[in-house]
Amino acid sequence: MVQRASRAVVFTGAGMSTECGIPDFRSAGGFWTKYKPIQFQEFLASEETRLEAWRRFFVIRDTFASAQPGPGHRAVADLVARGHVSTVITQNIDDMHARAGVPRERIIEIHGNGTYARCLSCGERHDLDWAFERVEREVRAPSCVACGGIVKSATISFGQAMPEQEMADARAATFNADLFIATGSSLQVFPAAGFPVTAKHNRTPLVILNREP
Repeated sequence: MVQRASRAVVFTGAGMSTECGIPDFRSAGGFWTKYKPIQFQEFLASEETRLEAWRRFFVIRDTFASAQPGPGHRAVADLVARGHVSTVITQNIDDMHARAGVPRERIIEIHGNGTYARCLSCGERHDLDWAFERVEREVRAPSCVACGGIVKSATISFGQAMPEQEMADARAATFNADLFIATGSSLQVFPAAGFPVTAKHNRTPLVILNREP
């Protein structure tokens, strides 16, 4: 099926990166088994909650800052380079697909990217080291240097709206696919998990690779 494909979509979840030393969030010992997720509205409403969210985020960042792309990431990059895979839709925030060599224009990050931050008001991009310095030195959540707005990691939090453009691009890629491969995802988080369902309803060959039945 891969050899016949020229518009395949690869959909990846946290299991794609566990072999790189990046733990997934939901399995035993995962991040959400240790910490109750902070809802987006809670983040907006409380300075204290924003500070706690940033402290947690830097714990997460430390787990993937030194990690390197694994064999799975390199295999996907190779299939893109060979012309079989046209699009990579990922739930992951670790930037591993780009670091493995997949062109950024071929990657759709539906849960955002954890390698930088953005102002929620004006969209100004901020460096994470800058944010870390503010948290450590001033013991408060960082504010935008351009407009004074709330700065948040460029990731999608619980309760936060999914990015409209990325979701639209992912739907278009799914409808256009001649093969859909979902790998390393429990397929339990919606609306992201709806893309394999859409592919199946569109009579696109669907392959699911994970460690669950």
